[in-house]
Amino acid sequence: MAEENWHVARLIPTSGISGADEQERRATSALLAVASAVREFGRALSQPLGAHGGTLSTFIEVPFMLGDKRVYPDGLIRVQRGARTWTALVEVKTGNNELHAEQIENYLDVAREQGYDAVLTISNQIPAVAGQHPTKVDKRKTRRVALHHLSWTQVLALAVVQKEHRGVADPEQAWILGELIRYLEHPRSGALEFDDMGGSWVTVREAVAAGTLRASDKAAPEVAARFDALLRYCSLQLGRRLGEEVTPALSRKELADPTLRTTTLVAQLASQGVMEGAIRIPNTVGLLIVKADVHASRVTCYVDIDAPREGRPTTRVNWIIRQLRAAPETLRVEAFAMHARGAGTAELLKDVRDNPSLLIADPSKELRMFRVAVTEPLGTKRGRGRGSFIDSVADAVNSFYSEVMQNLKAWTAAPPRLRELPSVPEDKPTSLTSTALSSQDGAELATGREERVETLASVRPPAESQYTQPGNGG
Repeated sequence: MAEENWHVARLIPTSGISGADEQERRATSALLAVASAVREFGRALSQPLGAHGGTLSTFIEVPFMLGDKRVYPDGLIRVQRGARTWTALVEVKTGNNELHAEQIENYLDVAREQGYDAVLTISNQIPAVAGQHPTKVDKRKTRRVALHHLSWTQVLALAVVQKEHRGVADPEQAWILGELIRYLEHPRSGALEFDDMGGSWVTVREAVAAGTLRASDKAAPEVAARFDALLRYCSLQLGRRLGEEVTPALSRKELADPTLRTTTLVAQLASQGVMEGAIRIPNTVGLLIVKADVHASRVTCYVDIDAPREGRPTTRVNWIIRQLRAAPETLRVEAFAMHARGAGTAELLKDVRDNPSLLIADPSKELRMFRVAVTEPLGTKRGRGRGSFIDSVADAVNSFYSEVMQNLKAWTAAPPRLRELPSVPEDKPTSLTSTALSSQDGAELATGREERVETLASVRPPAESQYTQPGNGG
């Protein structure tokens, strides 16, 4: 038998998964076992939940009595350091299974009775806002016990970033973490990616096309929340590739009140047929703005970048063009002038390359900002695959960053240079020449001083003048 037909033995095999229960049990056991075996990954997983540093140990299907019934959380995480102990119960869902409020509230009660610190839920549900739980529970039950949620996409991103970018000191532990990544990336693991815009998508999309959608429609908030979840999914995917923490950009008010963000999206969708959000990527020139025009079936990604604060308008345009060498010719470049009202000038990159002055409406006004944007077709399908809304948005974000945004750098002023002393010709009398720098010397220093020396020499009085020496018969 040829070796190319042999199957490599895996630490966590995907074969033999008989159903949803077996899928959840295997995913829970694999995740918690690797978290306790790979110290760096265990720390990356538990620290954001409030755990202190220490020895991490994990358990699965731990039984507890709650009143007169027995409950079985899927797992338990314990971190110990000296006399300090941090403990969290874990509830896991895979595939399309969703978390249930009653079950979570039971585990919150168990944690409170046992003096535990937190309850962690893991599922394929991606909340629209980081830190927000996808399931509504009684807030009174979270007063003494913290409730956290991780999506499987976020868990996978944590594992990849730790292994590929931050590193694992022990080679064998790095291999173990790689086996978990292989397992979670397999379709049969149940750790699915974001793959559905929700049951209200078709209804809302058709209402937008017909112009009948209203902000009060009950289906609109679900689509708005799914759009924000999609932006969070795109952020996690991009951060996984970059090894950085990429997050949706929200205002302080939106972070404090997630319903405000949903209300804004629904209003945009009802009035303009668009949904817009932003992604924050560390060390980039600005926010990556994503604008999904459901009515026109177009998705636009753009970023705003400040123009240089010196130089002629043409020089400033050439500055942005040089940074767009790898960008597609269909990219749109917009220029906004200082103190100008309304929209700025806008041209395609291929035309601006040939004639930079196309972006200069008034040469007497300084350019203050550029906007570079790429517009692509927007899919309409609810799920994943060709022609889907999810894939078209995700592809637009990834291609815009790789082809445009990662190549852009903010303008910085050149450092000031010391003024050099002017050279004095050898045939000039040094008694009439001053080479000392003054704070009043300007750009004329290099040439103006020599001109003044020539002037002084030319007006020197003759030998027979009114200025005669005493005793010469004057």
